[in-house]
Amino acid sequence: QTQIAGQSLDINKMDVDVIEQIHQMGGLQLVMPQAFAETDCGALADTGRNVVEFNLTGESVELPLMGGKTFNAMTFSGQVPGPTLRVTQGDVVQMTLSIPADEVTGHGNDMHASQMTALAFDSVNPGETSQYCYIAESAGVFKYHCSGVHLIGMDQHVF
Repeated sequence: QTQIAGQSLDINKMDVDVIEQIHQMGGLQLVMPQAFAETDCGALADTGRNVVEFNLTGESVELPLMGGKTFNAMTFSGQVPGPTLRVTQGDVVQMTLSIPADEVTGHGNDMHASQMTALAFDSVNPGETSQYCYIAESAGVFKYHCSGVHLIGMDQHVF
């Protein structure tokens, strides 16, 4: 799956003749640029592209709210929002996410700049470290947040 804007076709709303014509022409083939399809850190390191490393820690902190109350927030490296990550279009982003052993829950990382589903990255459990890579193919400003893939308490993950 991709987060790139595109056009979708609802097969249920299409004319049967159109489907048959597509079939007779050999069908449709989805072609995904290699930049988006490749996430293997070793393969991307061998491309000759600039590799930019980011090391984040997923941790819970207690943040103050107005009125003297507090909120338990899931953070990246203790920050809300997480640290700003800067790369140049075409760089390989090498993200390492570590979760301290005493953390109460796992964290994930949905990097919108990766243009891929968060399912590609999954969650990292307490006491574990995970690394993933992608090419920063699209220029722009993108958010990232805990993905919540296979995690409970999503309302605490995206603050």
